[in-house]
Amino acid sequence: MSNSQKTPLYDEHIKLGARMVDFAGWVMPIQYEGLKEEHHATRNNVGLFDVSHMGEIRVKGPKALETLQWLTTNDVAKLDRGQAQYGLLPNDQGGLVDDIFVYCLEKNADYLVCVNASNTDKDFAWMMKHNKGADIINESSAWGQIAIQGPKAIELCDALFSEKVSQMNRNEIRVSKFQNYKIMIATTGYTGEKGCEVFVESAGTAALWTALLAHPIGAKPIGLGARDTLRTEMKYSLYGHEIDDTLNPYEAGLGWAIKPLAKDFMNRTGIVAVKENGLKKKLIGLKMIDRGIPRQGYEIKTADGQKIGWITSGTHSPTLDEPIGIAYVETAKSSEGSEIFVDIRGKLVKACVVKTPFVMK
Repeated sequence: MSNSQKTPLYDEHIKLGARMVDFAGWVMPIQYEGLKEEHHATRNNVGLFDVSHMGEIRVKGPKALETLQWLTTNDVAKLDRGQAQYGLLPNDQGGLVDDIFVYCLEKNADYLVCVNASNTDKDFAWMMKHNKGADIINESSAWGQIAIQGPKAIELCDALFSEKVSQMNRNEIRVSKFQNYKIMIATTGYTGEKGCEVFVESAGTAALWTALLAHPIGAKPIGLGARDTLRTEMKYSLYGHEIDDTLNPYEAGLGWAIKPLAKDFMNRTGIVAVKENGLKKKLIGLKMIDRGIPRQGYEIKTADGQKIGWITSGTHSPTLDEPIGIAYVETAKSSEGSEIFVDIRGKLVKACVVKTPFVMK
């Protein structure tokens, strides 16, 4: 981990006794007191996540909107100041460069694009290569980012910030201050819980983290382990698992973030053609009927051993206390209730396609 980058909260994680691992070129906490305890703390109270490793790319100027309309699948023109939307960066081969969040700071002129940590440099290079004349700046080193998630997250935010988060709608962003540090509070998240993600000037990240932990509401620090089980329970896509540079976003169930009738975008024809020709596979949720935990890469088969798909993510759900998985399967086997089998080290283990999200929030 000697060559890995450190977030502004590295020293805080060490003080808290976190177990640190290398993730996407960053030294990050995988867990503090334990995955299950951290998962439940987020579902039942408040969890704090260091997401400072995520990338922040600013797109500004008179050509900002035109550029983002070409680069992304969603309709950025619909965003007014202070609004945000989930979107996709399509490549020219039918897959995705990344999935992103676009925040409108000033309509037509100033947007913040939040990208996955592992893809920051790749995304920035792609955006620059296909720029339509905007000012595109990689601001990732200027910002820390803390996600505040859970049923009591909004109460905690209202207690600490001058901006009343309880009065914000979902997918909004407000510029504010915390102890003289600039912050941007976004009502977005990756857990399925209420809460927000706060962009904070890098130098102020530790002060914000400390204040959040010190509040009597009892927020807990949460590592990457629980972050993954939380998003898996919601069937949220993770780049490198459910989506990548080859998989079609319609097959991933992300058609709601693709607006081909509203505008043109990179490889629109190729991406839409897969849908129009009939989806060959679909992303589904599954539960195990027989004993076993599905893991990424395990093959999905029929009872007679024919491969029909593969697991993209799998875990033992702490909320449900049972194994769950996300997988691509052939469309014919994708309907709810379909019996399928997971090949676990050569043994076919029975599973069933189920409704998702696994946990209703």
